[in-house]
Amino acid sequence: MKFSLALGFAFILPLIRAQVPHWGPCPDPAVQTAFNLKQFMGRWFEIAKLPAQFEKGRCIETNFTLKTDNSIRVVSSEILKAELRKIEGTGVVEDIKNPAKLGISYSYVLPYSPYWILSTDYVNVVLVYSCTDILRIFHVDFAWILGRTRSMPEATVQIAMDTFAKNNIDVSRMIPSKQQGCDKTL
Repeated sequence: MKFSLALGFAFILPLIRAQVPHWGPCPDPAVQTAFNLKQFMGRWFEIAKLPAQFEKGRCIETNFTLKTDNSIRVVSSEILKAELRKIEGTGVVEDIKNPAKLGISYSYVLPYSPYWILSTDYVNVVLVYSCTDILRIFHVDFAWILGRTRSMPEATVQIAMDTFAKNNIDVSRMIPSKQQGCDKTL
């Protein structure tokens, strides 16, 4: 038993090295009430984030487009080593009764990852949270502050961080995203 647990952690730990692991199961934060998916669509720029191994570049942005089958085309991009890199995925509303709980996958073989909209005004800012339980022993979470422009007033960022904290989401390791010198776009 000890060997299999150690082997499990040996496999999992490299996957979460740049992530933010916490003991216990994922928190269950409140999401945006009366969420309007159509208003959310469009281009969003990453303002701040919890560290994520899959985001290493600068000028990170995501464009959401509603498709005719009500799924969402998700195109994320970043500039890494002077090269524009893009990845396309699919988003879905996981619970029609709670449309702010989206799921996103960038692979046909991987399940949808939670992409929950905690708060948005649709025109300036959105707070996004994602969390995955690992055997209910610990969890790995991600949090993003996104904006419709590449910069955001510090007071707005602080209000966003306070909102995460009120929902028991630890954002003490949140870092600002680099949005300077972004001459290449989606």
